Amino acid sequence: MHFDTPKPRNDDERILPLINVVFLLLIFFMLAGALTSTDPFEVEAPRSASESRPADHDMLIHIGSDGALALDGERVAREAMLSAIGTRLSDAPETRVKVKADGGLAAREAIAVMQDLRGVGVKRVDLLTVREGE
Repeated sequence: MHFDTPKPRNDDERILPLINVVFLLLIFFMLAGALTSTDPFEVEAPRSASESRPADHDMLIHIGSDGALALDGERVAREAMLSAIGTRLSDAPETRVKVKADGGLAAREAIAVMQDLRGVGVKRVDLLTVREGE
């Protein structure tokens, strides 16, 4: 009886599973990176010495250094933002709002937006900051 001698395995065959794993990891991280939300425009939050971190809130307002506004990730005019918040408050009066304003924004602009929010009935407005040293 005659048996064929086994052919020596090629070194490339041993590295194929490693290549497959690397590509799977690459695909995973590409998808995971695409699922994170981004701010509608660049906002550099002011610094704070406070250790507290905000809990989950219902609405997020971005204020850019030029005064541009975004509500929950979409750019809006001030009147449209206040109208949308007023509508949400009529449905859910416990709605809380957090404001992420650019550190270069004039304080009076941020205060004016927060006063407008109080005017439509928001009971709690949180100003987001970055802890000093981060």
